[in-house]
Amino acid sequence: MAEIGIFVGTVYGNALLVAEEAETLLKKQGHQVKVFEEGTLEAWQYYRHHFVLIVTSTTGQGDLPDSIAPLYDAIRDKVGYQPELRYGIIALGDSSYDFFCGGGHKLDDLLQEQGANRLGEMLEIDAIEQPEPELVALPWVEKWTQHFGQ
Repeated sequence: MAEIGIFVGTVYGNALLVAEEAETLLKKQGHQVKVFEEGTLEAWQYYRHHFVLIVTSTTGQGDLPDSIAPLYDAIRDKVGYQPELRYGIIALGDSSYDFFCGGGHKLDDLLQEQGANRLGEMLEIDAIEQPEPELVALPWVEKWTQHFGQ
């Protein structure tokens, strides 16, 4: 089974709730999973040789929450090329704002620039349509794990 690091960017707790529900599901499947509410570069470096799941909301004008912004900066400034990274992204947002799921897109753009491999499509969850984001996220997480053998 896989080792998965779940890195969370949250403001009001919805992204953390989704991450914890994903952790429960993944552990039931037999994976080794750890959730990082304020992920460090050291933890990132370890999981980039395994699997990374990013669950982040968006603040302001498409910005990352304070809990994950320092990790983004560290990855951008210190990591560079990382083609071995296999990751997925669940982005939470509100479509009534201009930069819908901007935090997730910002992280995805950086990782793509660094040569990382996104497994599957990014999941965008709209708070207007989905007041319980974990209900949308869990089927996606289950499908996401099917990419592990590729």
